[in-house]
Amino acid sequence: MQAMVQTTEMLPQPTPWLGEQDVWLLAEGRHLRPWQKLGAHPCTLDGVAGTAFAVWAPNAQQVAVVGDFNQWDAQAHEMAHQVACGTWTLFVPGVAAGALYKFAVRQVAGRLVFKTDPYALRIEPGSGHACIVSELPPPVPRTPAQRVRANALQAPMAIYEVHLGSWRHHHGAWPTWAYLAQTLLPYVVDLGFTHLELMPVHEHPFYGSWGYQPTGLYAPTARYGTPQEFRDFVAAAHAAGLSVLLDWVPAHFPADAHGLARFDGTAQYEHVDPREGVHRDWHTLIYNTSRAEVRNFLVSNALFWLECYGLDGLRVDAVASLLYRDYSRPEGEWIPNRDGGRENYESIVFLREVNRVIGQEMPGAITVAEESTAFAGVTSPPWLGGLGFHYKWNLGWMHDTLAYFAMDPVHRKHHHEALSFAMMYAYSEHFVLALSHDEVVHGKGSLLNKMWGDPWQKRANLRALYALMYAHPGRKLLFMGSEFAQVREWHHDLELDWHLLDNPDHAGIQHLVRDLNHLYRSTPALHLRDDEVGGFGWLEVQDRAQSVFSFVRYGVKADQQRVVVCNLTPVVRHGYRLGVPQSGVWTEVLNTDAPRYGGSGVGHQGGVVSESVAWQGHADSVVLNLPPLGVLWLAPGACV
Repeated sequence: MQAMVQTTEMLPQPTPWLGEQDVWLLAEGRHLRPWQKLGAHPCTLDGVAGTAFAVWAPNAQQVAVVGDFNQWDAQAHEMAHQVACGTWTLFVPGVAAGALYKFAVRQVAGRLVFKTDPYALRIEPGSGHACIVSELPPPVPRTPAQRVRANALQAPMAIYEVHLGSWRHHHGAWPTWAYLAQTLLPYVVDLGFTHLELMPVHEHPFYGSWGYQPTGLYAPTARYGTPQEFRDFVAAAHAAGLSVLLDWVPAHFPADAHGLARFDGTAQYEHVDPREGVHRDWHTLIYNTSRAEVRNFLVSNALFWLECYGLDGLRVDAVASLLYRDYSRPEGEWIPNRDGGRENYESIVFLREVNRVIGQEMPGAITVAEESTAFAGVTSPPWLGGLGFHYKWNLGWMHDTLAYFAMDPVHRKHHHEALSFAMMYAYSEHFVLALSHDEVVHGKGSLLNKMWGDPWQKRANLRALYALMYAHPGRKLLFMGSEFAQVREWHHDLELDWHLLDNPDHAGIQHLVRDLNHLYRSTPALHLRDDEVGGFGWLEVQDRAQSVFSFVRYGVKADQQRVVVCNLTPVVRHGYRLGVPQSGVWTEVLNTDAPRYGGSGVGHQGGVVSESVAWQGHADSVVLNLPPLGVLWLAPGACV
């Protein structure tokens, strides 16, 4: 009998899918790449081919994997519980890539629910929400040096923001990744943008959420194709010279029954108390970032998209809602922090951790905060008390500028500071000037229809807005369709109104955006010193009566200077004297009133010569004819 016992004890044990270090790191919430172990992974264990399944559900009574390989039978493949890290695992021989699966979770109260894998790499199209066993596509190669060249503070950054399904339809349906590679990428390159920003591509059940309510945070949506095809799209963008940013949604998730909501029967991913756990605006659930495993899920997801798909950065959605416990909540319906204040300490720690990990693991990749408050230090490093983002959307500039351009020019002289105020805080953060999708939905109208005036004046105002934006310190972002003055408000079910380009007035605005991008990229003064006080100087900021602004953008050399003059009334200003920082010829390198752009043609036939007349603190000045609702860019010298 003793010999039999010894023989039994010496039998080889099955190789565990989770090693000791995996268990320890998952329990600590410090596993940098949990997607390599959690989810479904085709593999060979002990010489047997199959798929290893693993899911975190610490309070479940039992978890089973169900799929088309076992007729969705919740009793066929029950999983083993790794109590130390709250994870359930099982290796199923014979299951290969392409198999459909879900997790059957016997929740803490005994109820059986079928859940989508939080770490699914691919999810079937349609309403079934089944996951697909998948191998990760090979990583898109991207070196730190390539990312640094594109994303550095001194580099030009002109971002084209896209909702893929409504950019342009393909045979009356959603476009495929291959179609987008053939059409979208050349279009963006031709217009001169440096970056392509994709609204969320994570799998999401409700198309009308535009991707901002994801249930498959690790799975590219099946609407446009497979993960491999998405990978090929990103590689094609890089080959075309574009950097790719992705909108990322760590602030909330939908309450769909198949998703993360009460995954194991408890508030596993979300907060228990609705005063912390429910978004009043979106009727979604808020991640409990005080829980290490939840932070790990999110931090590793940020790394996943950058590392596995070669993306160049993440635009982080709804940061303000993460920073404040009283975000969009009336008094009495939020829980103060431990000091009695409104700051969300746990989420602040989480955001710093995301940015620290990305900086450590993905040098050159960036994070961009959509943050609308006066929270200090969004783009300062954590060791100085900041959040560690690289850039922040300048939503104050956006609101003030759009309000100004919507105003009757008769009244603009009373609101002169709406355009000058942004320079009071321009160097407090590293800013992106964003005219995003948020400004052209929910009854807000298109950018064109926000402008004051009749159709010609609206277009002139829009041209002036764009030229002012591109000359103002800060990186640039423009939502799709705005480049040719889309007339109607954006709708996610409809493609852009491409027929407008048959109209010379709309084609002219597209020409302007193309020229602005190429001039912006080729002109060091317009981007090299965005974050330096010495990179900008007012020439005229007090001419309220005529609503004229003028300023200089400085490079590192005298011949890199650019003078920008804005006349924001529909009146031609003849003989307008302006001080200039150096004598000689000043070439008109851009005029938004040029006939090519749909303007009236008021200009200077190439340039003007300065006079030795002191003006506005400068020894020399020029006399200009300012076009109506127009902006001029002037460069020193006889040629650009």
